[in-house]
Amino acid sequence: MKHIVKIMSLLVAISAFWIGLLETSVVPRSYAWLLPVYFIVSLGCYGLLMVGIGLMRFPTCPQEAGLLQQDIVEAKEFLKQRGFDVGCD
Repeated sequence: MKHIVKIMSLLVAISAFWIGLLETSVVPRSYAWLLPVYFIVSLGCYGLLMVGIGLMRFPTCPQEAGLLQQDIVEAKEFLKQRGFDVGCD
C-alpha cells in the first residue's frame, strides 16, 4: 500500500508541474505537450537500465542453491510416498 501512495503522489506532482508549465508558458506549448511522452520514454529507459544492471550484478548464492536442491529432494521423496511419479532422479 505504501508504494501506491508514493506512485500516486509522484504522478500528482508531475501532473501539477506539467499543468503549471502549460499555464505559465515558460516552455513553448508545442514542447510542453510532449513532456508526458518524454517522461514515459525516460521511465522505460530507466527500467531497462535497472534490469540490465541487475542482470550484470546477479549474485550467485551457493548456500541457497544447496538448500534448494535439498528441498527438491525432500519434495520428490514426499511425492513418491504419496504414489506420484516424479520422473527421473
